[in-house]
Amino acid sequence: MRIIWCDMIYSIRLTITHRYDQPAANSRHLIRVMPTTIPGRQRLTTHVLEIMPKPAVRSDGTDFFGNTATTCAHTDQHAEMAICLACHVEMLEAPGWQDVSPPVAAVRKEWEAITELGAHSPVHFLGPAPRLSTDPAITAFAQGVFDPAATTAANVSTLGRALHDVMTFDVAATNVDTDASEAFRLKRGVCQDFSHIMILGLQAIGVPAAYVSGYLRTLPPEGGIKLEGADAMHAWVRAWCGARQGWIEYDPTNATLVGTDHIVVGYGRDYSDIAPVNGHLRSSGGQRSSQAVDVKLVQE
Repeated sequence: MRIIWCDMIYSIRLTITHRYDQPAANSRHLIRVMPTTIPGRQRLTTHVLEIMPKPAVRSDGTDFFGNTATTCAHTDQHAEMAICLACHVEMLEAPGWQDVSPPVAAVRKEWEAITELGAHSPVHFLGPAPRLSTDPAITAFAQGVFDPAATTAANVSTLGRALHDVMTFDVAATNVDTDASEAFRLKRGVCQDFSHIMILGLQAIGVPAAYVSGYLRTLPPEGGIKLEGADAMHAWVRAWCGARQGWIEYDPTNATLVGTDHIVVGYGRDYSDIAPVNGHLRSSGGQRSSQAVDVKLVQE
């Protein structure tokens, strides 16, 4: 079958800036911000990733999960580092969705029999992970909304909606290092927190679940103006619903199954596997970071 692309073309621009109180040197970073190509769903076309100042060493490749990863090193002193991405991603309109997943008990039997350990094997996504450990309150919450007679996909949606109903989106309540237990106790957080909590809840009822990093096209309020660079990278959840259904994706921050406005950068067990920037450097004093993202249809 010949696939014809270009149902929609998205333009993505990202700038991440790190500013240091004192000049930094001998830095090394791992960057994961480039959208990936997923056959039948999305394709990365024109793209450029610039790092300023220009690093002494740069290498582009993929990690274990198939995510595009760039490593770079700076030896000279610099007062700030900027990461700038500009790219186009072609998206296919999603086909009509149908729930063909069995109940969770059947899915559990399926993954218990799996011996394949490739990057997308569900056995990697049963926990624990560097930023995820079992939490009794999250487990109790997930079990409280779990319906053993319903399909696995239905339970994924039910948990996502229930989490959305009890959590409040609040950018000031947590930070990148806040763990899922604390965010759930506060009942506040951002997409990273919503996703980590949902992953733990799904794993608690026996559903393999992964963390997804990406971009989301957001629309301004009615009558408002879309602000360039006002958004940030987004995160949501990927859940394995058995061999026949495969993986589905759910966005608990927005209480919705993922659609064509969600553009995947990559997959991991939690945020640490697919963080936009990881690294270390030699400096003194603090640092400040900022991020600006703009996603729009090329026709806009």
